[in-house]
Amino acid sequence: MHSHSNDPRHTILKVLVGSHAHGLASYESDRDFRRVYVIPTEEMFQLGFKYPASQWTKGDGDETAWEVGQFLLLATQGHPLILETLVAPVITADPWGEQLRLLFPALCSPQKVFEAFTNYANNQRTKLLEKKDGRPAKYAAVYIRVLYNLCELLESGSFHIRIADTSAGERLTRIKNGQYRLGEVMEWGEDLTAQAWHLIPGCRDQKDLPRINDFLVAIRRGFLSP
Repeated sequence: MHSHSNDPRHTILKVLVGSHAHGLASYESDRDFRRVYVIPTEEMFQLGFKYPASQWTKGDGDETAWEVGQFLLLATQGHPLILETLVAPVITADPWGEQLRLLFPALCSPQKVFEAFTNYANNQRTKLLEKKDGRPAKYAAVYIRVLYNLCELLESGSFHIRIADTSAGERLTRIKNGQYRLGEVMEWGEDLTAQAWHLIPGCRDQKDLPRINDFLVAIRRGFLSP
């Protein structure tokens, strides 16, 4: 595989996320993207090296980007935004990006996934209750969507990015449009959390660190100058 690139921030994967990927977009919805890139391996040998922090830029749409090493570290912690990146519609992907997507089953530890998804969901619930930014319906929809995806992941090993096409889609669209009672959302969220908890013992996916490290070593070698 041809690997070395003169681009100091070589993109291996860029995907569409947000409401356009979820099938919940309105005419006001922005397009959101996430990107994974790799730095030249030589940078890692320099004194004081630290993984680059996540980057956020706004252009034609909002974009969040991670260096592949930091991305994989967060993935092994079950971070929902990271795992979503691996199942989202692809804008661009080179062979390394395709291999990264195939790592999805090796990244998931049931307990870590449960903790990360429920923590993220509970943060959205807090924003809902506080009516943050004057957009409680947005946070209500995210709260439910993340918990629904968690149940899918624990049960099947993956989840639907386009949640509008699932059995929850019609109801979730109504919530996103502000047509809900607060008690309905809270009850649904609690039911999904309980469902996810009961799914943990039967989840067969386990984190495969040797496979993850094999990929990471290979990509570092690939981006080491000859």
